[in-house]
Amino acid sequence: MLKGLGAGAAVLGAGSMLRAGTADGGDSPAESEIGFRDGVYVLPPLPYAYDALEPYIDEQTMRLHHDIHHAGYVRGANRALEKLRSIATGDGDRPYSKHWARELAFHGSGHAMHVLFWNCMTHDGGGVARGDLAKAIRLSFGSFEGFTELFRAVSGSVEGSGWGILGYESLSGGLIVIQAEKHQDLTVQGTYPLLAVDVWEHAYYLKYQNKRADYVKAFMNVINWDYVGARYAAARMG
Repeated sequence: MLKGLGAGAAVLGAGSMLRAGTADGGDSPAESEIGFRDGVYVLPPLPYAYDALEPYIDEQTMRLHHDIHHAGYVRGANRALEKLRSIATGDGDRPYSKHWARELAFHGSGHAMHVLFWNCMTHDGGGVARGDLAKAIRLSFGSFEGFTELFRAVSGSVEGSGWGILGYESLSGGLIVIQAEKHQDLTVQGTYPLLAVDVWEHAYYLKYQNKRADYVKAFMNVINWDYVGARYAAARMG
């Protein structure tokens, strides 16, 4: 769900996407899912090689996107978290609370969304959803093809920079397709993101230039539907 994380800043999906590493290693998530460890945000490794998603997403883009852009969100989130903690303990400058809460919302959501994004993809992905997720897609959108067309249209039409998201909406128990501008705006509170495509230009410009629609179409070929299905099962369990 869209849970807050730290000083009231809404961090998109942080409760599930920024999983914390455990000291004893028991019941620990995959290393690529660990976005928070020992009190700070951390940059997890990709769950595959940089060139694993070729020809749909190129190696150079993956290196720049993960090692520079995503890492920048981690640094920004940690700086905001540090400032908010100092304000909470009385050592910081309280008039700047609003500024640092906004900074955490932006950078923390950027971090959380990228952790989800990397894990939503795999070198042998694509195809169609299976099992309970497939049934939920048919119930919510009429057919898998209907969902695909909607997801591509919504993702391709984000104004400026942002994300296309397939989410589990907790009030209805159904699936919805929404946009997120930047990383944290236009969210539907109570929604648990299952699948996300990054449509910031840094995610695709080297290969696709301004052809965002072509990039989103290519993204459909690398979706890890097993991972998305596991997130759906977890969302239903609360």
